[in-house]
Amino acid sequence: FHIRFRDIARGGVRAIHPRGVEQFAREQERLYDEAYNLAFAQQLKNKDIPEGGSKAAILVHPHGRVSRSVKAFVNSILDLITPDQATTSKVVDRLNHKELIYLGPDENITPKLIDWVVDRARRRGYPMPTALMSSKPGAGINHKEFGVTSEGVVVFLDTALRAVGINPDQDTFTVKITGGPDGDVAGNGIRILNREYGDRVKILGIADGSGCGEDPDGLDHVELLRLFKESLPIAEFDRTKLGQHGNIATIDDPEGVHLRNTLHDRIEADAFIPCGGRPATMHGGNWKNFLKEDGTPSAKVIVEGANLFLTPDARRELSNVGALILKDSSANKCGVICSSFEIGACMLIDEVEFMEIKEEFVRQVLSRLRDLARAEAELLARLHQHHPHSPLPEMSIRISKIMSRVSDSLIANWNDMGETQQQELKRLVIEHLPPVLIQRVGDALWTKMPDTYLQWMMAKSLAARIVYREGFEYLETMEDADLAGLALRYLDLEEERETLTKAILSSDLQYKDRIAALLHDAGIFSTMGRRHKK
Repeated sequence: FHIRFRDIARGGVRAIHPRGVEQFAREQERLYDEAYNLAFAQQLKNKDIPEGGSKAAILVHPHGRVSRSVKAFVNSILDLITPDQATTSKVVDRLNHKELIYLGPDENITPKLIDWVVDRARRRGYPMPTALMSSKPGAGINHKEFGVTSEGVVVFLDTALRAVGINPDQDTFTVKITGGPDGDVAGNGIRILNREYGDRVKILGIADGSGCGEDPDGLDHVELLRLFKESLPIAEFDRTKLGQHGNIATIDDPEGVHLRNTLHDRIEADAFIPCGGRPATMHGGNWKNFLKEDGTPSAKVIVEGANLFLTPDARRELSNVGALILKDSSANKCGVICSSFEIGACMLIDEVEFMEIKEEFVRQVLSRLRDLARAEAELLARLHQHHPHSPLPEMSIRISKIMSRVSDSLIANWNDMGETQQQELKRLVIEHLPPVLIQRVGDALWTKMPDTYLQWMMAKSLAARIVYREGFEYLETMEDADLAGLALRYLDLEEERETLTKAILSSDLQYKDRIAALLHDAGIFSTMGRRHKK
């Protein structure tokens, strides 16, 4: 299945390859639901980028080959979107307009398959072959190589720890992780945690497909980084590097599977970071296993690096007993944002040009990812401070929904905007894209990138800057039809405020720095209804 929530949508392809026929039958029953739920989670997650949410799920028979199945799927997608007349003449088209399909890697999609997808699209005459697939190892930004998702996860973790009274710049803190050191999100998470916090972070336990490792003194960082660099699972951890009470259990050990499957419940830590594992691992029937004997969570903070690891009812119940949960649609959003930047570049420059700017492009993208993660994380922290008894996962959903409503309203009213307003919105594109890309393409940006894509970029960027600064409660009270006008008025007032701030700073007023800071930081909504004489 390939499911999208907007015509322009982004999401990964996952190939599910069960080991046995019984598991295959179970996966078959829930395949559509998994694809739909992942696409919906992606729709919530994609609030910062032009694309809506999508997901592809391919179920491979236990005796089938993943690569063959993925290739057949991609060929089928290309059948529907290729410009080749011999193929399109056989397609029943009920939309009657061109479709922009974007894919990305998920479970069991290797770098070799990523390259194959791009090559196949090129051979079949797809107009933007490099834009069909993201996370390319060469002329792209491979997620595992650069740890793009994990960069955001750690920013959310940092903010959450501060919200519960732990200062990671000074305090020692503990974490437990599902997902192995050979995985994208967990492996890079280990690397970034070590980079940012060094010995202040103690990783008490890790569980993955091979087994689990746990050490109350903290698993050795150097050994974990070796496993990450060599793409080895936790079962390959050198046991001589364990502390006195440490343990490594493989799934072949007598209690290995049980220890692996219960690690996230058994170990007490400041934070739990699910970076791998099947959807709905923690659900309404087993969430109490995560609690300590006194009824409090075994981790104060849960930062969802993996999609759908917790079900909505598990999130709700754990929030009610005091867990601070950063939902997947917020915490791991940076992977899709990175893919969007990559595909945007693929629309504008060829592979040779991309390689010429890649180093600086990646550096600027990583900085932009951290900024977008921090903007949402700090909004969630403010909301938690003001509404400590409201579950943060619900806040995440409300943030995503109101941002979608604002951007949808802007698109719906696009043709009613004056030319001046549309021109003013173009600066949002310049601010959104990495500067090195803007410098390389110049004015070709406005002709090479599809108009609808540019419009969505402007609409999503404006929605994001409003909600991250102002929150969502005032916007939620408004009718959809009125949101576009409010957003455009907001942009005008924001520009006016910047002009006033600069004027104050260049004046001779006493306390001008303080006055300018107060003006700059104050909410714009609070002044929207006011009138002033010139």
